Amino acid sequence: MKKIVTVCLLIFLLINVMKMPTALGAEMIEGAELFQVHCVGCHANGGNIVRWGKNLKIETLQRNNLDSVEAIAYLVRYGKNNMSAYQDRLTEMEIEVVSAYVLEEAKNSWHSEGMMSKVKGFWGDFFNY
Repeated sequence: MKKIVTVCLLIFLLINVMKMPTALGAEMIEGAELFQVHCVGCHANGGNIVRWGKNLKIETLQRNNLDSVEAIAYLVRYGKNNMSAYQDRLTEMEIEVVSAYVLEEAKNSWHSEGMMSKVKGFWGDFFNY
């Protein structure tokens, strides 16, 4: 009987662990949420409504030597020209997470249609609504 209960508990645990996002997936979800709150007003779909040439497309990031998480984080932290600094609004971890999200989205040409739906889907699955 103990073996059956143990096996059932292990199966239950494995099923629940498999439903949870990986650490990287969780960071990308958090990055998407932070981007939605703080960045999308100017940078929807990786664009830039203030200065067209200063978008978040991978070609632009590469041309401006901003194609690393560190470089993007520096810009997010300290700002530049029309880009506001976020060091007083975001924690260091949040800056790193949103910067990684921006780079990943840029590499995917901002077509990862679904990062926000993954955010909603994850929380919807989690809370069953």
